Amino acid sequence: MAGPRAGHRATLQKGTLAMALPSTVTARPALPRLEGKRVVVTGGARGIGAAIARRCAAEGAEVSVLDRLAEQGSAFAQEIGCHFFPVDLTDGASTTDALGAAIEKLDGIDVLINNAGILRFSPLLDISVEEWDAMFAINTTAMLVTTQIAARAMIAAGSGGTIINLASMAGKTGGAGQGHYAASKAAVIALTRVTALELGASGITANCICPGYVLTEMGAATRTKADVAEWSTYSPLGRLADPDDVAGVAVFLASADAGYMTGQAVNVTGGMLMH
Repeated sequence: MAGPRAGHRATLQKGTLAMALPSTVTARPALPRLEGKRVVVTGGARGIGAAIARRCAAEGAEVSVLDRLAEQGSAFAQEIGCHFFPVDLTDGASTTDALGAAIEKLDGIDVLINNAGILRFSPLLDISVEEWDAMFAINTTAMLVTTQIAARAMIAAGSGGTIINLASMAGKTGGAGQGHYAASKAAVIALTRVTALELGASGITANCICPGYVLTEMGAATRTKADVAEWSTYSPLGRLADPDDVAGVAVFLASADAGYMTGQAVNVTGGMLMH
């Protein structure tokens, strides 16, 4: 076996070859992963969206938040130092105006994070067409509109970009009482894959995140302490997700570290779903 390279010292400790680094090598400080990135987060005034916006800002991104909760969104934006734009994502004109203003404020867009969504429960045989349409309007149709607007801006800039969509474990597994919700999230997964296929040639990646049970404000009305205790047993980790668990994955997907990932539906379920 060849000896150690010049400038290194090799010592045997308990039968293991230990290699000392050259004295000129020093540890590099961790750099913000999103430094200089321009990020838009929909539904970012609270819950998972707020956690994502906060983490993106902490990682060096300039962030614009879109949400229908004008007062809460404005206060949150002031808190973390980002921009806020009120929007009704079920209205195409409102969405076009708000996202256009957000992109203009950022002087472009590098990352779009489609987080906005609603969750309601209803037995399959009781779901009305109006309830079905309302679920798809915010969970899926709005995502199509924002993707089109952001992608056109990314293509015009010629520097690629990243689109991250929030789906759900329900989009893969379904769930009793979630016919309209699960279907809308399955559509998000399909839309993400088509986005990846069609926009990859322009240097745009598209992935989605499929959270399991997350302790957010939106789900507060649908859970009890007994529910939380029961659902926690479904995870090998013995707990439900915190919004930051999802936000960390979003930051990774928005970073250069995920530059060769596209068309993926990433589970963040604490092992409740393993594939």
